[in-house]
Amino acid sequence: MKRLTLTGSTTVITGAASGMGADIARLLARRRVHLALIDHNADGLAALAAELEGTTVTTHVVDLRDDDAVFAAAAEITAAHRRVNALITCAGSSMLGDIDQLTMEEMRWLTDVNLWGTVSITKALLPALRSAHAAHITHLASVYALAAPAGRIPYSLSKFAVRGFSEALRHELEGTSVTVGAVYPAGVRTGIILHGRYAAAIDPAVAARAAGAQAAMYHTEPADAAAQIVRATERRRARSMIGREARLIDVLARLAPTGYWRVMRRPLREAIDTTTPIA
Repeated sequence: MKRLTLTGSTTVITGAASGMGADIARLLARRRVHLALIDHNADGLAALAAELEGTTVTTHVVDLRDDDAVFAAAAEITAAHRRVNALITCAGSSMLGDIDQLTMEEMRWLTDVNLWGTVSITKALLPALRSAHAAHITHLASVYALAAPAGRIPYSLSKFAVRGFSEALRHELEGTSVTVGAVYPAGVRTGIILHGRYAAAIDPAVAARAAGAQAAMYHTEPADAAAQIVRATERRRARSMIGREARLIDVLARLAPTGYWRVMRRPLREAIDTTTPIA
């Protein structure tokens, strides 16, 4: 498959105000890639746009749970940018809590952000991507779309669904100019777990301890992950593992599809414990 040329065309990035989305934007700006940046954080988007030089940058403040706002933003992007040939969906959040602690509203909120926000922006931009000579969609799934830990039901549910959406869409678009891939990050030091939500039923101190325990296990720097995601987009890869932990868990889940939790449970013990009070 021919490599995708990003320089001189436009890449759309969701979740661009921070974390991997911001690092991807910085990397692409240095390569003179035009950018359409989407996030709900207006201040964060403005600060990022102010530091990017040498290329065209538009910012779009959007709550991805709002379909009308998403489609309106897509129309703004296609009006402002002559050629869109890449979409990278980084927007997402996390949530701690087990099934007894979580409410249905809390679980639906995360699914709306992680899954339906991804579906909505993809559907809204698909006509523009189809009009390009060649285009690629990169969805950020998660290692927890390969193996589902205790205490992360809403997150795994949403990311397994992103994985399924990506694969089905890739098959639907087979033979067209648009290719689709998913990346599976693990152990990236973005702060998503530290700044994510947790069930209201959990003691905040206990939630902070559990989040800190998981964050302490992360080893990959966001800038390194961003470079790998850009490479996967340029090479139009269908599947990419980001981080040492992702590669290990990918192999483990395939070798022991019903038994991987016995191996994962011990290192994650403190990170999944949201019930034990802090003495």
